[in-house]
Amino acid sequence: MSHIVATIIGLIGSATFIAAFAYANISPAMDKRLFNAMNLVGAVLLLISLSVDFNLPSVVLESVWGIIALIGLIAAMRGSRGPQL
Repeated sequence: MSHIVATIIGLIGSATFIAAFAYANISPAMDKRLFNAMNLVGAVLLLISLSVDFNLPSVVLESVWGIIALIGLIAAMRGSRGPQL
C-alpha cells in the first residue's frame, strides 16, 4: 500500500472517530451500537494506516480502542434494541 493511500485511510478513520465523538455529545438519545461501531471502524482504519507508517504507541492505543469498541458493540447488541441514554 502506498503512503498516500495509507494517509487517506487514516484520515477517514480519524474523521470517523470525530463523527462518533460529536454524535455522542450532540445526540439526545445515543445508540450505543452505532457509537461503538463507528469507533471500531475508526480504529481498524487507523490500524491499517499504521501498518504502513508504523508507530508503536499509536498501534497500542488503536488496538485497545478497537477492543473496547468491540466489547461495547457486543454488549449493546445483546442488550436493548432501542437508543441508549
